[in-house]
This record gives sequence, structure tokens and C-alpha cells, in this order.
Amino acid sequence: MMMEGDSDGEDDRHRLIERPQEEVRKIQRSNFEIGEEVRRVPRFRPFRTINKWYLVAIFVPVILVVVFFSLGSSKLVGDFPSLSFKSAPYSAADRMRESELKALYLLRQQKLGFARLWNLTSVNSLASNASHLSSSNSTANVSDSAKSKVHEPSILMDDLRSELLSQIRINEEIQHTLLSSHVSGNESEFLEYASPDFDVNGGNMINRCRKVDYPANLKTIEWKPDPKKFLLAICISGQMSNHLICLEKHMFFAALLGRTLVFPSSKIDYQYERVLDINHINDCFGGKVVLTFEEFAEKRKGRLHIDRFICYISNPPCYMDEDHIKKLERVGISMGKPTAAWPKDSEENRRADDIVGKFSCADEVLAVGDLFYAKVEEEWVMQTGGPIKHKCKSVIQPNRLIILTAQRFIQTFLGENFIALHFRRHGFLKFCNAKKESCFFPIPQAAKCILQNVEKTNAPVIYLSTDAAESETNLLQSLIVLDGNVVPLVKRPSHTSVEKWDALLYRNHLGSDDQVEAMLDKTICAMSSVFIGASGSTFTEDILRLRKDWRSASVCDEYLCQGRRPNFIADLE
Repeated sequence: MMMEGDSDGEDDRHRLIERPQEEVRKIQRSNFEIGEEVRRVPRFRPFRTINKWYLVAIFVPVILVVVFFSLGSSKLVGDFPSLSFKSAPYSAADRMRESELKALYLLRQQKLGFARLWNLTSVNSLASNASHLSSSNSTANVSDSAKSKVHEPSILMDDLRSELLSQIRINEEIQHTLLSSHVSGNESEFLEYASPDFDVNGGNMINRCRKVDYPANLKTIEWKPDPKKFLLAICISGQMSNHLICLEKHMFFAALLGRTLVFPSSKIDYQYERVLDINHINDCFGGKVVLTFEEFAEKRKGRLHIDRFICYISNPPCYMDEDHIKKLERVGISMGKPTAAWPKDSEENRRADDIVGKFSCADEVLAVGDLFYAKVEEEWVMQTGGPIKHKCKSVIQPNRLIILTAQRFIQTFLGENFIALHFRRHGFLKFCNAKKESCFFPIPQAAKCILQNVEKTNAPVIYLSTDAAESETNLLQSLIVLDGNVVPLVKRPSHTSVEKWDALLYRNHLGSDDQVEAMLDKTICAMSSVFIGASGSTFTEDILRLRKDWRSASVCDEYLCQGRRPNFIADLE
């Protein structure tokens, strides 16, 4: 390798310097003469071979840098501004360009806002004309028209004012953005010029989703039961929410008939005392109008015979089967054969006089069932606070421990302003598609409907009460994005000893109870600023009842995608 290196060097020297042949002969030596080899290798003599101008070019910058840092950069830069070593400043032209681009974006947002305003007025104008035409050519029954009553002019005016307020805010932001690029020194003049002429946060502020106003004078009757006459509630169809609606109607029947209402036994029905405040019901009416089954058995001294059993629904009788009759017998109840109140079931809305005429009797123990599907004075029964005179906001409501736990959860996770969403999915696809108007919406369509409510309320979070699979809720969460910001969907977390918001339930042995947790969900939803429910769900209907009784209902409350059809519907089996 040494020899190859030397030969390459010799070739280079031959190419660069022409040597006389005699000189070449003189310097040729044996390869093993190491001392002579050293002479052949050129020595490193930096200052003898380098041009003096190169030295000047190397050392002068070094000397300048040393002088710069020894004297201080600020002094030199102050004396020679052109030698500033700072990065280029953010120029006025750059600021102006950025402000103009942002202003263009805001102007486009304002244009879209005005377009929404135009569409809103156009759609409502067409709807108004259509309603006038339909009203002149068709008639509707009283109950359906009562359900569809909405204060269209009031809501439309609120929408207009809210949208205009939004555009005023955007206009002020545009002004502020454009003026900010011209600020120089005295910012007080800028602030004075940029101050709004219209106080959007003052007295002109409107609440687009204000609370519903309720009439002051409501029609009610007094409940003065005969202490020796009882009405045994029979509720069979559906889950807990259905049974609560059934019990509410039993209370109306008991008041009309002057009887004390007896709740079903927990051995054949739900443990109502775990979710409801039964003592609260009696306190509301100022007397013992409701008894638990155990209190009834003690009062009757074991004589639990039903003297008369009347079925509101005749086919099948009271919705009872042989299994339910056996359950009644196991708790010590004996009875004769049930009779139907009417020979044929009807969708007719019965009057209070019809109930008194068909169900009044001298028997001590009367059983009536199932009243879930009973249509009796619907508008009266569904009014705020119910049809019976009492001194409370709501008669049938969660027990105190559940209410306190709901309040603690809201204080921990949600805050004052939040939307509650009941997103029913499990078993709902087939149920909804069997209806005339399907209520099962694809998740992307549902997300758009939810976002419209978020825009109205400006709520930072959404409480999600759902039985949906995680795959569905994850997709829904990814689509709930407003102005580039994700609006969190908050669900109740599993119980841990670290979190104390649900400690009351576990301390009183109510934790991990499905019915207690369902009632807790209802209570949280009932306390929300705006509620979005699931059409056709009795769970939703019970929440709406609580919101109405607690005066927490909002004019923005609605069913999910209310007034719309799913953009895709699967075929029936």
C-alpha cells in the first residue's frame, strides 16, 4: 500500500513539475531507506507557503468578532444600525397582510351568516304560506294540533336577533383586525376608535334558548282519599319509564275516585323506593295519599284480596298473563276474574266523567291496569305540575340522594351551561323503521343536527346519555366539531374511590343499581340548559316531564333532528 501511495505521488509530481533527468537519477533511492523517504515527504510549513492576503482574510473577521463581543453588541449596533445582528423585524407590511387575510376570512363568515339569515326568513315564509293553505283545506284533531303548537313568530324573531348579533360581533372583529395593523405607539387612540358603538354584552343581549314560560292559572282537582278505600296500581308493559308514566296516570285515577293509591310490590315490580321519594309525594298533598305495598299489607292485616279488578285495556286483559297472576298470588294477593271497562279498545281520548262512571264502586280494594296506554284528558294530565293540586314543583321525582348526586356531577364535569343528549340506539333501529316516520338517524346526520343546537346555546360540553356502542359514540364525537374546536361528549365515568361526586349513592347502598343509574341520567338531563331527546322513547318523555315540572325546559328543547327524515332508511325484514 505504501508503494502505491508513493507512485501516485510521483505521477502527480511528474505532471505538475518538469524535472531534469539527471536530478531524477540523484534522488532515486532504495525503498528501505527510511531517512531519505522522510525528505521526500513535504513538510507542513503553513506560514511559508500561504499567501499573506489569505492570512488577512482569515484573521480580520476573527478580530472583528472579538471586538464586537468585548465592547458589547448593543453599543456597536447603536452606532452602526446597518450592522444589526438581530433577525429581521416583523414589518408593518407583514402585519397588514396578515390582518387583511384574517379580515377576508371574517368577511366570508359574515356573508355565510347573512345567507343563513336569508334562508331562515325564506323557509319560514314558505312554511307560513303552506300552513295557511293546509289550514283552509284540512282539519286536525285537538290533541295533534296542541302537540304541534310552537310560538313560530317569537322563535323566528329570536333567531333573527341572535344571527344579527352574531354578525355585529364579526363586524367588530373585522374592524379590530384591520385597525390593529396600523397601531403605532399610542394605543389609546386605537382603542377609542375600535370601541363598539353597539353594546353586544349589555342590555341588548338576548337569550336565544330562554326558559319556557308557563301559564299561571292551571286547572286542578283536589285529592282527598277515603282512608278505607284503596286503588292498587297494576303496571306491566315496558321498562321503568313506562311504569312511571303508568303510576302518574294511576294517581289521577285515584284522585278522581277518592282512593288511596297503593304502589306495586317490589317482588313483582320495581323497587320504587330506591329511585323515587315516596314521602315527598305525601308531603306535596299534605296527607297520606300513597302507600307502599308493605304499608298496605300492614294496614289490611294480611287481608290482601282484590275486591274488583277492572282492565282499562281489554285485549289482552290488563296486559296480564298467567305468569304475572302467579306472581300476585305469591305475594298473598287473591282476586276474582278481571273485567274490561269497555267492550272494545279505542284510541279515543276519554274524559274524567268517563273514568268516574266506569271505575267508581263501593268495594274497598280496587285494582286497575295497565294505564300506560290510557288516553284520559291528555292535555290536562300533561300540564305543568299535573292535574292534581299540590304544593310542590313536581310530585313524582327522584329521591334526594339522586338529585344531590346529579348536582355534584354537574359541578364536577359540566358546569352551568351544557346540552344534554339522550342518544337511544340499542334496539331502536327496528323500532323506528317500523314507524311511519323513522326516528333512527345516521350518525353524520345526527351530528349536524346536534351542532345546530350547540351554535344556539354556545354550550362548551354535551352530556351524553346513551346505550350506543363505543364505535358509534366515537364516530359521533369525531364529528361534533364547531369552528375547529371539538365539543366534548361527557358520559358518566365508572365508579372509583378517588372521585367523590357519587359517594352519597354508594354510602347509602344505592350504587351499581341499574334503575338508580338510569334515574341519575334522567336527573342530569333534566337540569341541562337544552335537552335533545329521542323521539318515541319513554325515557325521553320522563325527562321532558321533569324539565316541565322543574321549570327548566328551554324553547330550544327538541327531539334529535326534529322535523327531518333520515337521509337513508334500510328496508324492512
